[in-house]
Amino acid sequence: MEVDCTPEDLSRCSYEERCVELGEVKDMRLEAEAVVSDVLFAVTDMQVSHSLTSGLDVAYINVETREGKRYCLELTEAGLRVVGHVFDQVDEELSSQYHETVYSLLDSLSPGYREAFGNALLQRLERLKQNGQ
Repeated sequence: MEVDCTPEDLSRCSYEERCVELGEVKDMRLEAEAVVSDVLFAVTDMQVSHSLTSGLDVAYINVETREGKRYCLELTEAGLRVVGHVFDQVDEELSSQYHETVYSLLDSLSPGYREAFGNALLQRLERLKQNGQ
């Protein structure tokens, strides 16, 4: 299941809308903060790395899945990818594919994320149904 929006906002993807563009270059530090706030509800822990240097072209995010697995993610214009299996560490020998969205990346890493996202979606739909009656 690949999902490109949050349960709170089914009509559009807030991740893209919160991107701050400076000319032609997105500020990846701000983009990383938006990524964290979009999916924090569905993981155990997630935060922008304070140890690794982030800038306009790259940011690093630490995430712990509901299964207890830890990853260091790299965010660039190309997308997101796993660059380490420990917080705040980049393994130069690790070669992983880029994902266009944090949702597809977490979907590939964590069954617990899929379940949490699905449950949040069902709760949101139930609220919409109750409000519509």
